[in-house]
Parts: sequence; structure tokens; C-alpha cells
Amino acid sequence: MKVILSRKGFDSANGGIASPIFEDGTMLSFPIPSKDHDKDKIAYEELTCNNIPLNKILEDLGYKGDKYCHLDPDLESKRRVVPVEGWKPAFGQINQSASYLINNQIVSGDLFLFFGNFRHVVESSGEYKYARRNKNSADSYYGKEMQVIWGYLQVGEIISDPKEQEKFFWHPHACEKRLFKEKNNIIFTAKENLSFAPNMPGYGTFSYNEKRVLTMPGKTKATWTKQKAYDVDNINKINNRDNKRKNSAKDPGGIYYAGIWQELVLKDNKDSEKWAKSMF
Repeated sequence: MKVILSRKGFDSANGGIASPIFEDGTMLSFPIPSKDHDKDKIAYEELTCNNIPLNKILEDLGYKGDKYCHLDPDLESKRRVVPVEGWKPAFGQINQSASYLINNQIVSGDLFLFFGNFRHVVESSGEYKYARRNKNSADSYYGKEMQVIWGYLQVGEIISDPKEQEKFFWHPHACEKRLFKEKNNIIFTAKENLSFAPNMPGYGTFSYNEKRVLTMPGKTKATWTKQKAYDVDNINKINNRDNKRKNSAKDPGGIYYAGIWQELVLKDNKDSEKWAKSMF
């Protein structure tokens, strides 16, 4: 089982604010905004989290960007205000990012772990605000922006035939422009249940837990706590893809992953698999 770390949701270049961790531990990854409404036709006001419209949460937290978004990965059937008949969980990738996954020979049974930028929020009088630092909090990340694993998908099918992709009409990678006018458009579906935990669905979102935080305590969000699973020597390097470097001596327990990128495929070994399973 290959493990893929996949960066999804708002960041400094896409959306500009952190996705929220609510007081009950729910993590909501904001789907990135889109200005191409021929490809991405769903508006934030058409999406909901715990019965609160996303455009309301976004406005409270200071977002001022486009009102349409790229809803991908699509992992929750209840995310839309109006349900889609025949909905299935799916994740799409395209062009160079898809080539990286193809060259790494991603197959059925491999596991995507989705992570992104998050920060705790609090609700007061019906308005959401980012939490402030609290020295008395048992959570060392409280009030700080961090990178957290928020969702997962174990690959069921990999669909590259445009005619088959059209059946996922609700998904942004099934729009006409991506189906017929771009390279390497692929859609990953999910297994019905996890192969290593058959009582759990093969896709979904996580609640907040410190074990799912990648960021090293006391450091900026892109400095991760060192783990064998995603150390620089355990990342597959194909197509000269090397968007990471070890930290300087001042942070010997961390790894710094620079820039804005899509996926890192971990080497297929026991370290990768053991760490990935621990997220569940």
C-alpha cells in the first residue's frame, strides 16, 4: 500500500486564510477558490458544514475572494446543500501533478492522506473568529496556524477514459474542458471500506487530534515533526520532483517542506504504512 501525502485546501496563494477547526473538533477544509466558472461551477453558498453555509463561515473569517470553488477531493455526501443523486466520493488530478502519480504507479489500494493549513476557531454570538493564543491550553497548537491531516481516500478505481469520467457529472474533473482539452485528467474513486480496517469507509474526513498535526510544536506551519515515514530519504523522487529540504541545525527534530505543491508519494515500506495506519 503506497501512501500519498496530498496538499489540499486554502493556503497563502489560494484563499489566503486558514481552514477552521471548530470547537467540537470538526475540521473543515475550505475548497480552493476558482475564477474559471466553466470548469468549477459550484459556489460556496451551495456548500454547508454542520448546517452552516460555507460562505457565512468564510465571511466571518475574513475571506474576500471569488464565490466559486474547486470542490476536490469530494469526500462528504452531506457537504452540498442540494444532494447529488448517485454521488460517489472522488478525487481528481491533471497535467503535471497527474503525471507524477502515474509515474509513481499509483494503483487500487493505495492511500491518499489529505492535509492542509488549519487554525482553531471559536464561535461567539453566531460569528466565527480565529482563536487567540492561550498559554494555559493543553494544546500547544491552539491559536496557531498548522498543517494537519484532515481526510483520506483509499483508491478503488482509477478512471482515465473521458466517457467513464462523464458519469461523475458533479465532479469538477468531469467538466468538458478537463475531459477533452487537458492532459492526463484522472479521477480516483474510493474503496467501499478500508482494506486494513474493514469497519471503516474507504474515504472520509478526520476530527482534530494532535497526532494528525504535521507541524512541529513551536515552529512555523511548514516545519514538520520528523518522522521516518515522510523524511526526505523516504520520498519517491520521480521527474526530479524535490520540493523539500532538511531543516538547519537549529531545528534538528524537524523537516521543512517549502513552497506550494500537490503530492508526495512515500516509499512503499513498513515505516510508511505503520505511520499512515496510526492516523486512524
